[in-house]
Amino acid sequence: MSSESDKGDAAGLAIDLRGKRAFIAGVADDNGYGWAIAKALAAAGAEILVGTWVPALNIFETSLRRGKFDKSRVLPNGSLMEITKVYPLDAVYDTLEDVPEDVKSNKRYAGASNWTVKEVAETVENDFGSIDILVHSLANGPEVTKPLLETSRKGYLAAISASSYSFVSLLQNFLPIMNPGGSSVSLTYIASERIIPGYGGGMSSAKAALESDTRVLAFEAGRKNKIRVNTISAGPLGSRAAKAIGFIEKMIEYSYTNAPLQKELLADEVGNAAAFLVSPLASAVTGSVIYVDNGLNTMGLALDSAAIST
Repeated sequence: MSSESDKGDAAGLAIDLRGKRAFIAGVADDNGYGWAIAKALAAAGAEILVGTWVPALNIFETSLRRGKFDKSRVLPNGSLMEITKVYPLDAVYDTLEDVPEDVKSNKRYAGASNWTVKEVAETVENDFGSIDILVHSLANGPEVTKPLLETSRKGYLAAISASSYSFVSLLQNFLPIMNPGGSSVSLTYIASERIIPGYGGGMSSAKAALESDTRVLAFEAGRKNKIRVNTISAGPLGSRAAKAIGFIEKMIEYSYTNAPLQKELLADEVGNAAAFLVSPLASAVTGSVIYVDNGLNTMGLALDSAAIST
């Protein structure tokens, strides 16, 4: 039988990230999982730094400055999420030497500097000294609408580079400035282990690589610097990025109809899971794939299948 003091202690169990600094790579608007994770970490008290894809940087910063995201910035206590600094970032390139001349001269990159992974990590170190939390919310497959059998080598390798190796590169470069006991989290998708027709271009392969890398990096970063590494397998969300695959609305409808929890999946639910994973409450959780998809990953049969509905 619990005492009143026990009840008080239980009520006081909360995600507390005060004094922690998070770098979130891959936030370019206010409606994706990266933004939701930033909000959840901010609500728990963390300081937020953001890495934004270079061609989207001006629009993002302008929208932020002009208050276009203010409604989306509201935290549970009524205050607005503060982003301490926004960094230009293109996680496809590790160093400036890796950047092709046509990208360097591209007008969409004009005026931006220090945006390769190594340069961003160095700039963050110069600005703040260290971080505690690293979030990877990046994915891109230029041929995502093509079946794997029609995907070119270039398209396949581009998907792997942008969606999975970018995480290896980020952790590689940020690990030296991460405080021991820190944590890293990325975002994956069920296509890594199940067939999702239409999710092509090597993206399913990239997500499988990301999950495998999560386990290996958990071991290496854990032994090297006591850093935990996990990934969240999130259900479908109608974000701007997800619309690139062309049938996200159907995936959302399918999930609603067939998942154990028949409700809309909210970006905030993924944000809350990330906040838990990077917090002291998850101090023994590493190398794991955490499903936040209303349980859809557990289903082996579609309830709305014409084959069983007649």
